[in-house]
Amino acid sequence: MKYKVNIVKSAEDDLLEIYKYVYYNDCEENADKIYSKLIEKVTSPQEFPKRGHTLPELSSLGIEDFLEINFKPYRIIYQIIAKVVFVHCVLDGRKDMEKLLHERLIRE
Repeated sequence: MKYKVNIVKSAEDDLLEIYKYVYYNDCEENADKIYSKLIEKVTSPQEFPKRGHTLPELSSLGIEDFLEINFKPYRIIYQIIAKVVFVHCVLDGRKDMEKLLHERLIRE
């Protein structure tokens, strides 16, 4: 059974920022490729939503209901509620993830 994937506004903003960064710092062709691959990854939980793994940064706080899948160096953070996958953010794994997660997920 397929799950519905809902990309929340903050994750849409993340995708746009990644696209713009690659576009301005590399080229349009690579920005298009990365964006397409990220969209593919972001929507992939519709088939196998539980394939992601818990985030160590949140597990240490006792928060286990967020999962992630990776598209190096990006980390796609999502949550399953009923039969809906909510993609909350697409973050650069090279940054301070604990700080980013606290700012983004706990605030929301």
